[in-house]
Amino acid sequence: MDRVEDALRMRLKKIKTGLSRGLGGLCALLLGMQTAVAAKTEGYQDPFVAGMQHYAKESQLTSVAAYAEEVQQRVRNEGYIGPELPIPPLEKAAEGVYTITGALMWATKENFGLNNNISFVEFEDGIMVYNAGPNPVVAYSAHKQIKRITDKPVKWVVIENNQGHANLGASYWWDVGVRHIYSQEFATKDFNKAFDRGVERGVLRGDEALYAPARNMTAKYTTFKDRAEIDVGGGETVELRYFGEAHTRGSTVAFVPSKKLLFTGDLGYADRMIAVFPYTNTHDWMGAFERMRAYAGEDALVIPGHGGPSTMAKVAEDTYEYLKYMRDESLELIRAGKGVDEALKIDQSQFAWRPVYAQTYKGNARKIFNDVLRHLPAEEKDDN
Repeated sequence: MDRVEDALRMRLKKIKTGLSRGLGGLCALLLGMQTAVAAKTEGYQDPFVAGMQHYAKESQLTSVAAYAEEVQQRVRNEGYIGPELPIPPLEKAAEGVYTITGALMWATKENFGLNNNISFVEFEDGIMVYNAGPNPVVAYSAHKQIKRITDKPVKWVVIENNQGHANLGASYWWDVGVRHIYSQEFATKDFNKAFDRGVERGVLRGDEALYAPARNMTAKYTTFKDRAEIDVGGGETVELRYFGEAHTRGSTVAFVPSKKLLFTGDLGYADRMIAVFPYTNTHDWMGAFERMRAYAGEDALVIPGHGGPSTMAKVAEDTYEYLKYMRDESLELIRAGKGVDEALKIDQSQFAWRPVYAQTYKGNARKIFNDVLRHLPAEEKDDN
């Protein structure tokens, strides 16, 4: 509950009113903290506002009820009011290009759910942010860092895929005035279905103060099927492309031609083991990567979905070449009449240095083997 208490104290400092901080304020504080815990099962309401509303009802004081409504509107307008989280600092990748490299591991309470990247590019007319963040509080904290570098407004947010760590911060950006949030149509549909589960996972991890305020903003997204283009002023554009299924069903790649800058989303990893899930299409991932690589060129500055700023060669080595190696090894096993359990014996020791290797290599082997088997020509399947 420490984060909840800190957030409440900050609200009391930041929101200037004449309300007494006596017994009524204390009751509001305690009742609001109880509401934050109840949010796990009953849906979220800002703990301070909830406490003040309860106090207004008990005391029958219309001034308190009006204050609670005013605070609620203030919180909504600000996106978040509370302490900035100690997330990793922005790293300058090129002129006007910055990225926060998330933890090279799973989302945890300790990393606030930030295990992918949040990046921004400064243009003549404003700022484009790539990835909304894993929750509104991380989004707020990233925005605070952006504001220390530039006073230009954030005008566009691009979301890499359907996963929570890319989407659950979107309500913050909407609340602070961003009206152009882009997402590929499959990603939007898949995230919309999984929204409740995404919030629940964060809350059950003990981060209700971070995740419970998130709202499903998919109805406000600007969705596209295969491509979209953003006019960012000064004759520059951002090109959004969908190259096919890969780590997830819908992935948005963003390319800035004027800067030769590529955001791969989870089509590309650097210095981290890739992770495949039941919904991952490892067969099509390779084809999608090939199309992305041909589109952006070998000399592009690459900001991958996981890992720091990199090159096309490095991201290809850590993503595409791994998939190719595992595909070739699986194909050899299949043609020798071996089953999926034999895939666990594929020698992956050359990749053991990569973060989350121990947690992923077995699942990767099984899924890639099954994907290879599924895409074999019919006559080869019959032989096996």
